[in-house]
Amino acid sequence: MKGLSYILLMAMSLINVAQADEFNAKAFAQQYFSAWTATQAPDATAKDIEHYLSLVKDNVGHQHYPYDADDTRAVDGKAKMLKGMTYYLNAHSEYKGTLLSVEVGFNVIIIKYNSTLKAIHPQTKALISMNKDTVEVLEIEDGKVAMIRKYSE
Repeated sequence: MKGLSYILLMAMSLINVAQADEFNAKAFAQQYFSAWTATQAPDATAKDIEHYLSLVKDNVGHQHYPYDADDTRAVDGKAKMLKGMTYYLNAHSEYKGTLLSVEVGFNVIIIKYNSTLKAIHPQTKALISMNKDTVEVLEIEDGKVAMIRKYSE
């Protein structure tokens, strides 16, 4: 009987550990959005970009409709995102992001947010002023973002 009690206690402990390690998609969505908005702030730093990129896999794929239809996941996906994000770092003179909704599915998180921004394009020096809604479909693997599918104007 002692052996059975011990087995039951061990099984309950393993269940509790598994539940503690369970991925909390809604909390992750909040963390992801906060990290993203920090990278867009006028005073954003390379550390903000590093923090954001810590949430994605090394071979992350990134699509931005209608501008980029390629959904290839490359070995250096995160490195490519770092290069692109660094290029646009501090381009915004104003930025406000508002999370509008979070939906969770099997290995997918869908976030919708509104962005209001003013920026100077680093290459063309054109003034950009926008207020737009964006939907991001985040495909999750091993607790990190494996694919970002971004839909906005």
